[in-house]
Amino acid sequence: MAVLIGERPEEVTDIVRTMKEVTNGFGEVAASNFDEAPSDQTRVGELALERARRLVEMGHHVVIVLDSITRMARAYNLALPTSGRTLSGGFDPMALFPAKKFFGAARNIENGGSLTIIGTCLVDTGSRMDDLIYEEFKGTGNMELHLDRKLADRRIFPAIDITRSGTRQDELLFGMEKLRKVNTLRRMVDLMNDDEKTMTLTDKLIKYETNDEFLDSLKTA
Repeated sequence: MAVLIGERPEEVTDIVRTMKEVTNGFGEVAASNFDEAPSDQTRVGELALERARRLVEMGHHVVIVLDSITRMARAYNLALPTSGRTLSGGFDPMALFPAKKFFGAARNIENGGSLTIIGTCLVDTGSRMDDLIYEEFKGTGNMELHLDRKLADRRIFPAIDITRSGTRQDELLFGMEKLRKVNTLRRMVDLMNDDEKTMTLTDKLIKYETNDEFLDSLKTA
């Protein structure tokens, strides 16, 4: 399920068509355009979340891709009555609560379904409000994937900041042997510049069929 808040109309149309193609009609898109009222934008997110919760209660495994947490928090900042307090950038602290409630709804239900939420945040926009929203959500997820604008501008894809990206408690995902290899890889990557990191890893992942083969190659590299 894709939840688009304050998105461009042409992007919404493209994502709806793409979702139908890649999910064989099973995927859903809930979207609001940037020219809609803030209350309408927040309502779209709330309805989508309730829909996802009902599916989880029925035993389904649901993934929500939210684009973006920043625009959702901005919409709540305009839609909710003012609390009389203002943070940096003219942001009302009460506007953070519903956005955090949405993101915090992710659950893995025992003997039932699960809800996974992948949310995007805007950074380096020059807006103090956007920076505040990012800082409030930083560290709340189980995994963080940082994109590098400089790599994207140079058309180096995927434009991932490998050093800053990672999963919390990744030792639970790997055995001790694989974890040692991953840590070795991270130390090797730290010695490279930003361009080399992405290009080298991409070339290696293309060369080897599986991640295990790639990690095993570190022994003889």
